[in-house]
Amino acid sequence: MRVTPLPEVSPGSSSRSVAIGTFDGLHLGHREVIRGSDTVLTFEPHPLAVLHPEATPKLLTPFSIKRDLIAGLGVDELVVIPFDREFASLSAEQFASEVLAGRLRARQVSVGENFRFGKRARGTPEFLQSQPEFETRVVPLVEVAGETVSSSHIRGLVAAGDVRHAAEYLGGPFLFEGEVVLGDRRGRQLRMPTANIVPDDALVTPGHGVYAAWAHGYPGAVNVGVRPTFETGRGLLIEVHLIGFEGDLYGETLRIAFVERMRGEKRFESVDALVEQMQRDVAEAREICESTRYPAAAS
Repeated sequence: MRVTPLPEVSPGSSSRSVAIGTFDGLHLGHREVIRGSDTVLTFEPHPLAVLHPEATPKLLTPFSIKRDLIAGLGVDELVVIPFDREFASLSAEQFASEVLAGRLRARQVSVGENFRFGKRARGTPEFLQSQPEFETRVVPLVEVAGETVSSSHIRGLVAAGDVRHAAEYLGGPFLFEGEVVLGDRRGRQLRMPTANIVPDDALVTPGHGVYAAWAHGYPGAVNVGVRPTFETGRGLLIEVHLIGFEGDLYGETLRIAFVERMRGEKRFESVDALVEQMQRDVAEAREICESTRYPAAAS
């Protein structure tokens, strides 16, 4: 899949079938919008981060994960709009004529029924359908078990730790990634070494607890929290014990596919009690992961 910033798209390029959206999480509704399109048009950063930073939601997917998930749908090209205030000043008419019909030579456009665009978000799917230069496909909101699939609902599920339920709406496991940093090496002392990630505050982080997950091609037990058994003085940390892995990953970006929350975070009265529970967690995580299809996006 080609990734092309919008300014680098040649105005004389071939016509496209274009799916448009922010696509945070790339959930089942987004996938239906993209279905049948050869090109995805998205925005980076999230428009609210430019227009109303105080109202910007925590993101389910940083650009790197969104890119890889879109590539997995068989799309030929991802066109990225570098969203800034200048672009935000384009009217709906300018967006349709200059971007879609002009630079992208869209023959078909696909959007969700709640998609809004252009200056002051005045552009609507109905407006796109009125444009003669291209056909417009408007996709109704998708429901799962009577619940509308939306990024905001999924954010709530993930933040509550319900990653298994979130996966039903995402169409795959919730993915998280971050750089592995040097920790206090306490895991090694407990014979349970971990790769440690300080989560980006701009991203949704699963609620505190212990999870079964896949990462780096290995099943793992993941702790999300502040390690209440120890007085560390450090903030929120994601600790990943990769079952069967030897070596270190310092400085690398680790992508985690969360499968299931096994228990909440708790304080133990002794280190021995903590180690016993960690061993049980690892055994349970291994069993859960072995019964779950390995998500290639987490490799």
